[in-house]
Amino acid sequence: MLVLLPPSEGKASSGRGAPLKLESLSLPGLTPAREAVLGELVELCAGDEEKAREVLGLSEGLRGEVAKNAGLRTVGARPAGEIYTGVLYDALDLASLDAAAKKRAARSLLVFSGLWGAVRVTDKIPSYRCSMGVKLPGIGALGAYWRTPMAAVLPEAAGDGLVLDLRSSAYAAAWKPKGEVAGRTASVRVLHAPTRKVVSHFNKATKGRIVRSLLAAGAAPKGPAELVETLRELGYVVEVEPPAGAGKAWMLDVLVDEIH
Repeated sequence: MLVLLPPSEGKASSGRGAPLKLESLSLPGLTPAREAVLGELVELCAGDEEKAREVLGLSEGLRGEVAKNAGLRTVGARPAGEIYTGVLYDALDLASLDAAAKKRAARSLLVFSGLWGAVRVTDKIPSYRCSMGVKLPGIGALGAYWRTPMAAVLPEAAGDGLVLDLRSSAYAAAWKPKGEVAGRTASVRVLHAPTRKVVSHFNKATKGRIVRSLLAAGAAPKGPAELVETLRELGYVVEVEPPAGAGKAWMLDVLVDEIH
């Protein structure tokens, strides 16, 4: 099972250890693209601060993120699972999982990123600020930029098992499963049951809980239909929209009564 996650805007501080080593990150086929984006981002943020803040869409209160990006090559790195914070990652709470569940997380979780493309939770990265919606001067829109390298690398990473897609739309734009891979992909959204609406906070929190439940239970559904059964056994209320045809993903709605 491969679980596709969005990153978080909020991030923990960088580590005190060794700095980033791009060649050590998972999915080495993305290394040239990562180097290009990293170079553009560092150059941008080492130059005109106001221009960098405008390009990155940062408020006055986040001005310090520009300097942080400028130093990405030299600050300490730490596992991505510790860098990403926020609602989904608080609910997932990787640190409190037992050893077996942590190993499953290392194998199955893939976090999408405007800067790195996608990383495993064990990959060591510095804290940064660069969303998938950013348009870097020398590269353009990152969502479009990542499509070609992702298309070359992600099908192999998906293997022959279930792909559980929990990404937000901005990050889903960077790689859309196609063909046979799409047929074993399940995209999930979380709805407030009484209103059938998506509410951002509990959408993220519930997705974090879903991943935690699957990891803690040692669940290994082989495809979307088996995933539905597993989630229901774990206590989730799930409605299913099977694929409309070949090469289409399954759509799963998880219904939640309480907003928390």
